[in-house]
Amino acid sequence: MTDTHGAARSGLAIDHSAVDGIRVLTVRGEIDHDVKDVLSGALLSFDGATPRTVVDLSGVTFMDSSGINAFVAAHQSMSDAEGWLRMAGAQASVLRLLELVGLDQVIGCHPTVEQALTA
Repeated sequence: MTDTHGAARSGLAIDHSAVDGIRVLTVRGEIDHDVKDVLSGALLSFDGATPRTVVDLSGVTFMDSSGINAFVAAHQSMSDAEGWLRMAGAQASVLRLLELVGLDQVIGCHPTVEQALTA
């Protein structure tokens, strides 16, 4: 199943799918203050099931601290629910930000979605 949120009004598109019971969120666009609520809503919509989520960032061209904050909150929420969050495919500029703030040491960052799914 694919569900797209926020593409028209926010400049951010998020597609939802699942692979072997693991949610895959494919994010495209820029992650900043204007779209943080759309991103947070998508990340935290796991409806009580054990949240296992891979976020495909290959289509994200920019991310600021709003994205970092959304991912930290989602990681904490998913960990509290005995689940996990992983990121995959970040472009060089986004990966550099994740490394600068140390988020890659807290949330697993993988080169591909396939690697994130099997980590």
